[in-house]
Amino acid sequence: MLSKKAQYAFKALMYMADKKDNEPILIAEISKKKRIPLKFLENILLELKKAGILESKKGKGGGYFFKVSPKEVPLAKIVRLIDGPIAMLPCVSLYFYERCKNCDEKQCGLHDMMVLVRDANLRILEKKTVADLTKKMV
Repeated sequence: MLSKKAQYAFKALMYMADKKDNEPILIAEISKKKRIPLKFLENILLELKKAGILESKKGKGGGYFFKVSPKEVPLAKIVRLIDGPIAMLPCVSLYFYERCKNCDEKQCGLHDMMVLVRDANLRILEKKTVADLTKKMV
């Protein structure tokens, strides 16, 4: 399940991607329009900036804008950045692998099933981008 933080991140990115141009947008505008708590949104946008997805401009006419096109930002990247693993079990995670205690992965039916679930999710999340979430294709 997506965390509230991830949902807010997607709402903010959708709002930004839905704009006609890639002009800087004030955090306060996004917060008000998408009903996201301002302090929470500040932290989210800063994480997205550190990850190279967004950029910011200070001063008059400042705000946040996309550093790369929304067409180049896979949904999986946002999920991993905000929520961590996409896999439902640590033993099937591609980026956050951790062996399960008291489990033999080679003989575990749950492990095998969760690999299929992970792969099905990734087929969508790696292919679809932030631009796919907008009303218009950016």
